[in-house]
Amino acid sequence: MTLSHLHPDVLDARRITQRRNLVISLVLGLTAPAFLLMADLHWRTGLDLWKIAHLALFTVLFSLIAFGATQALVGFALRRKGGDPFRITADPGFGDDTTVINTRIAVVMPICNEEVNRVMEGMRAIYESVAATGKLPECDFFFLSDSGDSNHWVAEEAAWLAITQQLAAHGRLFYRRRRAGINKKAGNVADFCRRWGRHYRYMVVLDADSIMSGDAIVRLVRLMESNRGVGIIQAVPLLANGETVFARLQQFASRLYGSVFATGLNFWQLSEANYWGHNAIIRVAPFTEHCSLPELPGDGPFGGRILSHDYVEAALMRRAGWQVWLATDLEGSYEECPANLIDFAKRDRRWLQGNLQHTRLIVARGFHVINRLHFTLGILSYLASPLWLVLIVLSAIIARNLTLTGAAGHAAAGLGGRLGLGYSAQGLLLFAFTMALLMLPKAIALLDLRARPNDVPGFGGWRRIAAGVVAETVIFTLIAPVLMLFHTKFVVLTLAGRNVSWGSQRRGRAGASALEETIAAHTSHTLIGLGAAIIAWRISPVLAVWMSPILAGLVLSIPVSYLTGSFELGLKMRARGLFQTPEETSPQTALVRLAERMGVRRRGALPQSVLQEHTGLLQAILDPYVNAVHVALLRAKEDPPPALEERLSDLRDRLMRDGPEALTPRERIALLMDIDSVNTLHHDIWSSSPDALAEWWQIALRHYAVIAPPPQTAFTPPGSDLPPAAVNGPSQAAA
Repeated sequence: MTLSHLHPDVLDARRITQRRNLVISLVLGLTAPAFLLMADLHWRTGLDLWKIAHLALFTVLFSLIAFGATQALVGFALRRKGGDPFRITADPGFGDDTTVINTRIAVVMPICNEEVNRVMEGMRAIYESVAATGKLPECDFFFLSDSGDSNHWVAEEAAWLAITQQLAAHGRLFYRRRRAGINKKAGNVADFCRRWGRHYRYMVVLDADSIMSGDAIVRLVRLMESNRGVGIIQAVPLLANGETVFARLQQFASRLYGSVFATGLNFWQLSEANYWGHNAIIRVAPFTEHCSLPELPGDGPFGGRILSHDYVEAALMRRAGWQVWLATDLEGSYEECPANLIDFAKRDRRWLQGNLQHTRLIVARGFHVINRLHFTLGILSYLASPLWLVLIVLSAIIARNLTLTGAAGHAAAGLGGRLGLGYSAQGLLLFAFTMALLMLPKAIALLDLRARPNDVPGFGGWRRIAAGVVAETVIFTLIAPVLMLFHTKFVVLTLAGRNVSWGSQRRGRAGASALEETIAAHTSHTLIGLGAAIIAWRISPVLAVWMSPILAGLVLSIPVSYLTGSFELGLKMRARGLFQTPEETSPQTALVRLAERMGVRRRGALPQSVLQEHTGLLQAILDPYVNAVHVALLRAKEDPPPALEERLSDLRDRLMRDGPEALTPRERIALLMDIDSVNTLHHDIWSSSPDALAEWWQIALRHYAVIAPPPQTAFTPPGSDLPPAAVNGPSQAAA
């Protein structure tokens, strides 16, 4: 690999090996003292199987802490020297904004039952930002829907056409819904690549909560154009738009500490970086050719379709000879985070099963050693929790044995004794060393910020920064043992063959904490904390004191989870500048536009709750505008068998006679996917006598004049007839 444009020297295999050997040496150098202290502690009171197992687990977990600290140290050192000279954004063309890029680019947003208003407004902000640059005349935008809920499906269609008209984006902004959502998001993107990928050199992949500025997209395209051996460039998205305490905590911590970690990560990854599934640019042709995901043999949890696709796609791209880079200092890339602890854990539940599947890929043929390391680290990121729990249990068993035998009071001299350390003093020294290593990245990040005084006001000044760091450390210390139990439970369920359903994330105010849900989720944690506190105190009061941060987190899990998921408390903290970030004090235009549009309150509401539950079905059949849009986006049938026609006819009769509740969700979707059924229902319901219809339809017809657009969308369709281009152009692409 040669990247001579990044530095006068050549980044060859020898230099890459030197970098990775340095990281390994630092990790070993930090882990070795802790290993020796712990081994000596156990030796001083007599080794047994409990202590040997404890030492092994401690070493593995401590090495992960050392690895994180090493990345922060290396990142800090590089940033003090002006940044890593061997980073992809060191390309001279990175900041060249003088020429128009004529390469065709697709910006794709896969969605599945997401809040329609947020999805549409996010894409609007991105579209307007790209248009403002004037540099990407060949850029098209796609909503790739896998929504299986009829309300979301119909709302997406109506909102897409409305925003297309508002932006005059006919022929530039497209919507496509797959008939069958095979293989989740990975299958969604793969389907796009197979059908339309040949028209585009690059695609920018987004998530439903992603925001990317036009400048960021332009710069990613320039990087790909000047680095023809690169297959994927992953931008580092910053967290934004957090309103609850939990979201603001994550936002503040990732913004303050993330830069040094990202720089250290790039130091050893280089061209074998990872793909995170969104906020990245991909070279379409090699991605389509080489990154089709295999189906793993056997059933779940380790078999079947691959859930966590991004790591695997990066490994496949690298196996084919294409480079994958991390753009550590690209500005203008954002995403949102879960609003509360329970939703955060639910997201981890999905990711965990996907990562455990990678166990089979660690030894698969052809993968680069760094990609194998990525798989391993991804697995350990979740296995660390049950390992930590086992370590705590082993610590309690060892403490009980020491109390019963009194061995601590008669400890042998050992290495610590020769250095003048008593048994308790040696234990305190090990504890202090561990805590220092845990806190080291925070201290390094603050030193890094101190060297950038112009960035300090963006966080609200040093007083607010200090208060934020202290509060964040305390709260995450309380949350950590709760996540430990969540992850341990998820690992056990996954290994027991309990597959996870891959649902959509609750975003915005829908993610606020609910008291009943919080109590149900954390009652077991509270009881475990109380029981563990009693057991620890009976073993030894000293052990109970040592375990107090863990025990406090479990006992207080209900109030901590509920309060950190509060919007009201989060907004009060924002008003006082706590957990403030530069994205709030000086937000980019795309974020400002999104906030403005999302701040517009929806007017009107469906007058009857019975109508709200099936508003998508209602609009697709009753509303002439939405009905026309929906029909235009459906695929025509080709000589369906008589049995299917008979079944659909029966479903139509039941729907009219008994209402939507008489049909299952699958049956309602089947009707909405059939052009003849939608047209027939539209005609028959409007022309039938009300007495011949179910009460639900009578209510819908009676209130139709005051029914607003679906609750998920803020767009009011214009009353005029649809222009032919609005239907025929995009619908043909969507078909």
